[in-house]
Amino acid sequence: MTSEAGPGEVGERRNVSDAVGVVVLGACATWSLITATVHEGRPEGVLLAVLAVAAGYAVGRICGALLPVAAPCAGALAGLGLAVAVPHLAPGPQIVAPLGHAGATAALLTLCAGAACCAAWAAESSAGRFAMGALAAGITVAAAVLGSTSGFFTCTVVVLCSLAAGRMRSRGAGIAGLALTAALVTCLTWAVAGNALPEGLTASLEGQLTPHRIQLWQDALHLAHRNAALGVGPERFGELSTTAARTLLSDGKPHSALLQQAAEQGVVGVGLLGASFCWVLHALWRSPRPTPVVLTAGAALTAIAAIAAVGNALSFTAVSVGAGLLAGLATARPLADESPQPEVDARPRGDRLTP
Repeated sequence: MTSEAGPGEVGERRNVSDAVGVVVLGACATWSLITATVHEGRPEGVLLAVLAVAAGYAVGRICGALLPVAAPCAGALAGLGLAVAVPHLAPGPQIVAPLGHAGATAALLTLCAGAACCAAWAAESSAGRFAMGALAAGITVAAAVLGSTSGFFTCTVVVLCSLAAGRMRSRGAGIAGLALTAALVTCLTWAVAGNALPEGLTASLEGQLTPHRIQLWQDALHLAHRNAALGVGPERFGELSTTAARTLLSDGKPHSALLQQAAEQGVVGVGLLGASFCWVLHALWRSPRPTPVVLTAGAALTAIAAIAAVGNALSFTAVSVGAGLLAGLATARPLADESPQPEVDARPRGDRLTP
C-alpha cells in the first residue's frame, strides 16, 4: 500500500504538484484583485483564505516529513480543543451566535477525525493504531455531544471511508470517486438554487437547508447570471442581495462557497475554485504516502468541500488552515522513508581512487 515509485519519480511528482499548486493559488489571489479593482470590491477575505491554505499546506508538508504520526495527532487534538473552547470559531466579541458557525464547527471536527485516521494508518505499532483510532472515534462522539449533527455525520463518513481505504489497492479509483462525489454535491447545490429539482425533493431539501438559505442562493445565482464574466466583486454580495439586506445581523454571505464565487468573481472564480480542489486531489494522487493515508485525507477534504458548498465554512480561517494542513500532511514524504545512498568503498590503486 506504499508508493512503488523510485526516488527520482517521486521527486518529479512532487515538483509537478507543487508547481500546479503555486499557479492555482496565485491565480486565485490575482483574480480576486482584478475583480475587486473593476467593481471596487474588498479582496482581503479571499487573500486571507489563500494565504491560510498555503501556510497550512507548507506547515503540513514540513511537519508530516518530520513527524508523520505525531503531527496529525497533534493537529487533531488542537482542532478538537479549538472546537470545544471556541464554539463560534469567530474573532471578536459575539452578541449572538454568528450565522454559519455550525458548518465551521462541523468542518473543523471533520478535519480532526481525518487527521486522527491518517495518524492511525501512519503508526507502525498496533498499539499506536488503536490509540489513534480511538481518538478518531472520540472526535466523532464529541461532535454528537457538541450538538453538531452534520459534524457527527461527516466524521462518521470519514472514519468509515478510512476503514474502507485500508482494503483498496489502487488509489486512482478512490480519488475518482471523491471527485465524482464533489461534482454531484456541486450540481445539486446549483440545481437547488436554480429551482431545477422536482417539487417534492426541493421541499425536502428546503426543510433541511431552511428557506432563508435557499433565498440567499437564489440571489447569488441571479447576480451570477447578470455578471457572468467578472461577478460583482469580492465581499459585495451583502450590498446587492435583497435577502441579505432584509436580514437582521446579516454577515453578507450567501453561505455557499460555490455560489459566492459565482456571484462575486464570475465563471472564472468558479473555475479557479474547482481547480483548487482538483489540485488537492492531484497532489494526493501523486503523494508518496500510503494509499490509506491518501484516501482518508481525500475523504475528509471532500467532506469539507461538501460542507462549504452548502455553508459558510471556508470563511473561517481555522477551517482554511486546517484543510491546507491536512493536505500537506497527506502529501509529505517522511524523512524516515528516504532511502540512503549506498556508500562506495574507495581504495587507492596506483595514482587514482577506484572502488
